[in-house]
Amino acid sequence: MAKTRTRFVCQNCGAESAKWIGRCPSCNEWNTYVEEVISTQPERQVPTNAIRASQVIALASVAERDFSRIDTGVGEINRVLGGGLVLGSVILLGGEPGIGKSTLALQVALGLSNLKTLYISGEESASQVKLRAQRLGKIHDNLLILCETNIDAIYAAIEHEQPQLVVVDSIQTLYAEYIESSPGSVSQIRECTSRLMRLAKNRAIPVFMIGHIVKDGSLAGPKTLEHMVDTVLQFEGDRQYLFRILRTTKNRFGSTSEIGIFEMQGTGLVEVPNPSEIFLSHSQENLSGIAVAATINGNRPYLIELQSLVSSAVYGTPQRSSIGFDLRRLNMLLAVLEKRAGFRLAVKDVFLNVAGGLKIEEPSVDLAVAAAILSSNADIAIDKKTCMAGEISLSGEIRPVYRVDQRVAEATKLGFQQMILPLANKKAIKYAGEMEIRYISKIEQLPKVLFG
Repeated sequence: MAKTRTRFVCQNCGAESAKWIGRCPSCNEWNTYVEEVISTQPERQVPTNAIRASQVIALASVAERDFSRIDTGVGEINRVLGGGLVLGSVILLGGEPGIGKSTLALQVALGLSNLKTLYISGEESASQVKLRAQRLGKIHDNLLILCETNIDAIYAAIEHEQPQLVVVDSIQTLYAEYIESSPGSVSQIRECTSRLMRLAKNRAIPVFMIGHIVKDGSLAGPKTLEHMVDTVLQFEGDRQYLFRILRTTKNRFGSTSEIGIFEMQGTGLVEVPNPSEIFLSHSQENLSGIAVAATINGNRPYLIELQSLVSSAVYGTPQRSSIGFDLRRLNMLLAVLEKRAGFRLAVKDVFLNVAGGLKIEEPSVDLAVAAAILSSNADIAIDKKTCMAGEISLSGEIRPVYRVDQRVAEATKLGFQQMILPLANKKAIKYAGEMEIRYISKIEQLPKVLFG
């Protein structure tokens, strides 16, 4: 007879405990342990000679499989997936509530009118899904909808309908009856994902799943959820802004360095093929504290605007605030400017903002950050047709950046006339056209190049 026992499982990280704990020792979250019932079958001793060895073959003799891709009809999604949906792949899309996950998934289903698609909704009714679909685009006959959360019923529907694409919204709403825990628990998420993954691999059906996130931004459920799926996409963006960034954090069939950029409109998410024109200011007036950086995210170069404000510290203790840029790196750059370039910024408030709600991690924007700070401190505007790229070291050296030709080409395309680059990149530039390039090797040279 099966034995029944209970355990306590952290709903944030999946850690287990024999008793209830207020604070999880693994992820340090409070009140996340929930009791779950486990039924185990009595152990049976299996004779060693009854275990059949698995077939061992040489890797060179394994037949190559054709991983053909399906064009989603959305160029930005194809970019982050590495060219399109791979047959039999499991894709997990995560993001904050209201960021547009369901909208993006439904747009993919509506765009693939040539494929039989089953949209499984565990959060909305069929009428709600149709209302959103009518706003996003034309509804086609190949789009089927199933409002169900029981994994057995979903499995049976997939077996009966034989769809070519499955969209699940969301994985946290599904449950299996034979597991005695609520939907969204660690055990339920692990079991439902495992069954969908086996179905996808056996039937060569791509499965597009939506996942919730916890308050720290990570995907809800056990960490094994991200290990099980083939691709993990993160949908980012501030709901106060119109722009959304689709970022790949894991991809077994492509690169993880690509991003897709969308603009949220009344008719859904619209692709942004040229983000540089969106993230740059269109003001004709020269303003101090603004610098333009040529950066690269993935394989895509684009220009971004950095805004800085330097003022006297009113409350005695100087403030350091940064939006979209690492605050620790900002403090490091301020220390370099004071030590190596002689600018007294220790008694001043410094505020930095990346326009458009972007979050930048590439170190090549260091030079533009320093330029924006110097411009605001001196209250002298930088020429609007000037952009720059370069990493600043602790010694004040301007270090080289990679793929400098693409940065120069992007700046030229947008009408910039002057570019400030590290001296170490001089030999790497093959063609600059009419672009005037000024090279510097130390941070001390930057004020003279900017302001003369």
